[in-house]
Amino acid sequence: MFIKDVESLRKFAAEFAAGLRAPKCVALYGGLGAGKTEFARAVIRALQGPDVAVPSPTFTLVQTYGNISHFDLYRVKNAAELEEIGLFDALLKDITIIEWPEIAEGILPENTIRARLEIKEGGRELTLG
Repeated sequence: MFIKDVESLRKFAAEFAAGLRAPKCVALYGGLGAGKTEFARAVIRALQGPDVAVPSPTFTLVQTYGNISHFDLYRVKNAAELEEIGLFDALLKDITIIEWPEIAEGILPENTIRARLEIKEGGRELTLG
């Protein structure tokens, strides 16, 4: 689906969030600036409230919001680190949102929702699978 701007991405993500129940994993794929963090923020705010501060977990690797865990695996260099940062536990009990999930592919649940964001002229292409 074509997403014309960031506000449209936020609106779609908020609607998408309404169907999420723990435990559920949402893996967000896409290059730098594709909108992964904006998508995650909108999901978290839709579930936890519009005024919730949602910083990017780029440097902390994970941020938690009640039963929601938001991971950014960009800086994770080996799969052994995934247990150390709590990914295994989160996958069992939380709504787990993962940016840059490629390093975790081997452990993602079978029913993971994969969202791919690609920058296109005039907006973004979003594919769910």
